[in-house]
Amino acid sequence: MLTTISWIFLGIGLLSSLIILVDVLKHPQKMKIMNIVWPINGWFFGPIALWTYFKWGRVKAKDLEKEDNRGHGAKVFVSTSHCSAGCSFGDAVGVPIVAMTGLTIAGSTLFAHYTVEFILAYLFGIIFQFYAIYPMNKDDGKLNAFKQAIKADSLSLIAFEVGMFGWMAVVHYLLFAEPPKPTEPSYWFMMQIAMILGFLTSYPANQWLIKKGLKEAM
Repeated sequence: MLTTISWIFLGIGLLSSLIILVDVLKHPQKMKIMNIVWPINGWFFGPIALWTYFKWGRVKAKDLEKEDNRGHGAKVFVSTSHCSAGCSFGDAVGVPIVAMTGLTIAGSTLFAHYTVEFILAYLFGIIFQFYAIYPMNKDDGKLNAFKQAIKADSLSLIAFEVGMFGWMAVVHYLLFAEPPKPTEPSYWFMMQIAMILGFLTSYPANQWLIKKGLKEAM
C-alpha cells in the first residue's frame, strides 16, 4: 500500500514540476534563478506549487504585463520557496552520494546523510541566493553579493534542515522497523514530506529576516 501511495505522490510531484517547467520555458522569469526554483518546488509541493506559481510566480514573468498586487505573505512564501528549492536540491544530490559510497558516521547512515546533505544544501542554498542578489547589484561586485547571500540565507537554511532532518529521524527511528532505501519509492515519498516540513520550519525564519531587512522579499 505504501509503495502505491508513494508512486502516486511522486507522480503528482513530477507532473507538477513538468507543467511548471513547460510554462517557465514559455514565460521566463525576470529573475533567472526562479526558472529553476519553481519546477523544484513542484516536485515536493505538487498542486500547491502549481497554484502558487500561477497565482504569484507568473506575476514576475518577463513577457507578461501583470500588476504585482501580491501581499506581504505571498512575498514571504516566494522567498521561502526560493530558499527551500536550493536546500531541496542539495539534499536530493546528497542522497545518492551517501548511498553509493556506503558512508557512515559514528556507525550511522542517518548521520552520514545529515552531514553530506547539510553541506550540499547549504552550498546550493547560498548559490541560489547569490543568483538572486548579484544580478540586481552587479556594481557591488561578486564578493559582496556572496557575503550578502550568506547573511540573507544562513538562518533560513538551518531552519529548513531542522524540519527536514527532524522528519528523517522520525522515519529512521520510529516509523519503520527497516527504514526505506533510496532505491525504493517510499524513501523519496518520505523525502517529499521532509521537504514540505523544511519549508514550514523555514517560513518563520524567512519572515523574520525580511522584517529585519536582512533579506529582500521576492
